[in-house]
Amino acid sequence: MTTEKTWKDMDAFTQQYVETAMWSSTDNSRDDGGDPIDQNYGPEDLAPETVETMIKHCDEFRANNAELLEKAEELGRTETDCAHDFWLTRNGHGVGFWDRDLGEVGDKLTKACEYTEVYLDVGDDGKLYIS
Repeated sequence: MTTEKTWKDMDAFTQQYVETAMWSSTDNSRDDGGDPIDQNYGPEDLAPETVETMIKHCDEFRANNAELLEKAEELGRTETDCAHDFWLTRNGHGVGFWDRDLGEVGDKLTKACEYTEVYLDVGDDGKLYIS
């Protein structure tokens, strides 16, 4: 029997990643983009497959960049700061690892974020999905 994971099953890094995704995304409810997702939705609105995908993305990023993330923390960035920057950097927002005064560490983490951009969207069922 498989149990679906929820917000409560996420570690602090992944929870921050989700929070950043929610406040930096809009629900596309209007022509101007709509409301910020976190204004009308919470982590409990994540579809089960979205939870699984976000956990997977965060786990892979941390596993592949453990040494760089440790160096970033030595330079003053917390674990949750790094999660925040992971979402922002991978999705091309105007801030991220490259502008945190991390030097070469920030540059390497930025390069490591060259994943496919992902977005949160509201499904017809009112759940949040990664697209």
